[in-house]
Amino acid sequence: MKNILVGVTGGIAAYKSANIISKLKKKGYNVKVIMTESATKIITPLTLETLSRNRVYVDMWDKNPHFEVEHISLAEWADVVLVAPATYNIVGKVANGIADDMLSTVISACKKQVYFALAMNVNMYENPILKENIEKLKRFGYKFIEADEGFLACNVNAKGRLKDEEEIVNILEKENTEVEKKFIGKTILITAGRTEEAIDPVRYLSNRSSGQMGYALAKAAVKMGAKVILVSGPTNLSKPEGLLEFVQVRSAQEMYEEVIKRFKDVDGAIACAAVADYKPKYYSNEKIKKKDGDLTIVLDRNPDILLEMGKLKNNQFLVGFAAETQNLIENALGKLKKKNLNMIVANDASNMQKNTNEIYIIKGENEIKSIPEKSKEELAFDILREITL
Repeated sequence: MKNILVGVTGGIAAYKSANIISKLKKKGYNVKVIMTESATKIITPLTLETLSRNRVYVDMWDKNPHFEVEHISLAEWADVVLVAPATYNIVGKVANGIADDMLSTVISACKKQVYFALAMNVNMYENPILKENIEKLKRFGYKFIEADEGFLACNVNAKGRLKDEEEIVNILEKENTEVEKKFIGKTILITAGRTEEAIDPVRYLSNRSSGQMGYALAKAAVKMGAKVILVSGPTNLSKPEGLLEFVQVRSAQEMYEEVIKRFKDVDGAIACAAVADYKPKYYSNEKIKKKDGDLTIVLDRNPDILLEMGKLKNNQFLVGFAAETQNLIENALGKLKKKNLNMIVANDASNMQKNTNEIYIIKGENEIKSIPEKSKEELAFDILREITL
């Protein structure tokens, strides 16, 4: 991370952006700034130009001659984009595809990581529309730096205060520091998401897995130099960039077939998908109609993908996951041995669909490492650092 593009919006906390820019410059980063028109009413562009030592961009229709399309060139120049403060308005714009000023247009054209450091009135912060927009953007890979509680401009103590400037800078550095390229020349197969087992043309059996952990592992493995094959069941997530191959499946049988055909050619595999253990024995070609009395669905066992990988394992490093509701360590150790794994990651099943998790990395009875609650993106690196290919 060398080039940081800072977006400043019209929240009262806009004056704090000066301190963020100053801290980034002192650490040696190249900083460019985009301000909204509203932000210029709170802090002057000249102030931020002086601190960033770069021209500040405000107007999409600036008459100064330039030889590049600025909203494209800025989006390509940046390694990371930080919007601080991020108001209710800018989050809503980006979530709904509105690009009507320089900042929202650059974000819409940017393929790099974008962070929103939230700051606003507590009533706006708690508005369900904001929460819905945030969840939507998170599914597309945008990141959010939550606001703190404190004294707000509206004269109340509540949540909505921009996080401390030093903390914001620390988050950017921690999450964007270059990682060790320990997997260069290695191929890793990762399964992610849930599977769906069809009952009839409109119904299926499934589970609550969001796929976030598997996708985070795929992204982290790419950053660490691996050639990544991601075999994914249904999710609401965007396909990670930089994959060697992306294979979309739906049922456990489809996932089994795609995994087994590729397993012999990889150096390691991480089975993170939440695969259905059972499927309906009989599939109805027509929608099953409601009738008096109960409906009985007979279930058959699905193939155990991880067990089969363990049987076929030659020199591959094989990692499994255990999501349990009770006897977490005991059940994980049993799975580690039964399925011939090199390592298993155990967690409480209640963390499905959450953005964070707390895990145990287990390689044997005397090799159990506890990792406290972190974002799934951070945990992905913790897990990959334990893998030896």
